[in-house]
Amino acid sequence: MLIGIDFDNTIVCYDGIFHATAQERGLIPADLPATKGAVRDHLRATGREDIWTEMQGFVYGPALARAEPFPGVWAFMRRCSEAGVDFRIVSHKTRHPYQGPAYDLHASALEWLGRVAAAQGVKLDPAKDVFLEPTKASKLARIGSLACDWFIDDLPEFLSEPDFPKGTRRVLFDPSGSIEVDGSIVRAKSWDEITDGFLDPSHGPAAMGDALPPGADALLSQAGLARPLCRRALDRRAEQSGLPR
Repeated sequence: MLIGIDFDNTIVCYDGIFHATAQERGLIPADLPATKGAVRDHLRATGREDIWTEMQGFVYGPALARAEPFPGVWAFMRRCSEAGVDFRIVSHKTRHPYQGPAYDLHASALEWLGRVAAAQGVKLDPAKDVFLEPTKASKLARIGSLACDWFIDDLPEFLSEPDFPKGTRRVLFDPSGSIEVDGSIVRAKSWDEITDGFLDPSHGPAAMGDALPPGADALLSQAGLARPLCRRALDRRAEQSGLPR
């Protein structure tokens, strides 16, 4: 099995670094929530779209060294290596920002991945296991050429692209659990849930071909919930939503 993984906002979490950068520049009030989305929305609402665009280049470039990974992502990769499950990182990332200084965004991403992976004991060769694609179309083509069995991404609109490879099953990484998706896309709220789904057979993961209980998809659809990656996640959601288990 080959699992493809997006980079931005899927492996690396930008909430803290965007908030810290905006604070350092005096662009946001002190009580603004420490999330990327809150910073973006505040700058746009105050007519500073150009500043937001320039800031993205800075954060994805030289400031990336200060960014943190999402909890559990490196543990997932270590477990993949131990279980003989292959993974590749595939990201839509231009070489340089759209606005501001011409930072090399590819070099920043590869440096961060190589350094943090080594520190976390993850076997990752940035030259062979990481694909930084300049366009969305080339990212889709790369997923297809790699023949990924699954692809994990934080953007539902990307996973819903008409040209998304037909043979690749899709996982939406949605820590907030608030994004609406159709039943063909599986939702995971954390990397622990993804690890359960792919690598812990005691939980009956849908990823390994085990069916969910009869009628589960219909009940989830009625409740407005996406299909979970594994039976354990289904049980948790059923308990939280009052659905039968």
